[in-house]
Amino acid sequence: MRAELQEKSSIITGLQKDNETLQSSVKALSQRLNLAEQNMRESNLEINGVPDHKTENFSTILTQIAKTVDCRIGDEDIYHVTRVAKLNKDSDRPRMVIAKLRSPRHRDAMLAAVAKFNKSNPKEKLSTQHLGMAGPSKPVFVSEHLPPAIKSLHAAARIKAKKEDYKFVWVRNGRVFLRRNEYSPAILIRNIECLDSITSSQHRS
Repeated sequence: MRAELQEKSSIITGLQKDNETLQSSVKALSQRLNLAEQNMRESNLEINGVPDHKTENFSTILTQIAKTVDCRIGDEDIYHVTRVAKLNKDSDRPRMVIAKLRSPRHRDAMLAAVAKFNKSNPKEKLSTQHLGMAGPSKPVFVSEHLPPAIKSLHAAARIKAKKEDYKFVWVRNGRVFLRRNEYSPAILIRNIECLDSITSSQHRS
């Protein structure tokens, strides 16, 4: 019986090591996949809040946004614009618009211009009214086109920030950051494990 127990214990130990190796491999592959997806989207913009219209012209919508926020983006800088299917078919929100621009530099210029416009016009941030659309004014959001894994991490970071009293959460080039206040250092959030280590007592100035 002792020999049998030792044999089973050895088998269990071996299986545990194999499991740890497999988990490490899956984690590494997931990170590589996320990086590949992000690289494929590095010139893309995600636009939310634009109502669906049968006769809509996506390039016109994007150039109107650029004109509103004073960003020099022309038709020649827009490679492709389209709507994508909803993840939640029951949602009443309009389908998001994905735009692929000439380069990451053009994408960053548009993001910076939108952020500057909204900061300068806190009571009249970018909306459907600026796009000349009829009906009640509704907010329009322009952001990086993130892979699903990074979107989930960003959502988790926002929840954590609210819970632990962190003032700033943002995404830059597919990476999620937290900052407790204006005087604290930025914290790069690589994964959920990073969030687990964040507490309200950390990084106080």
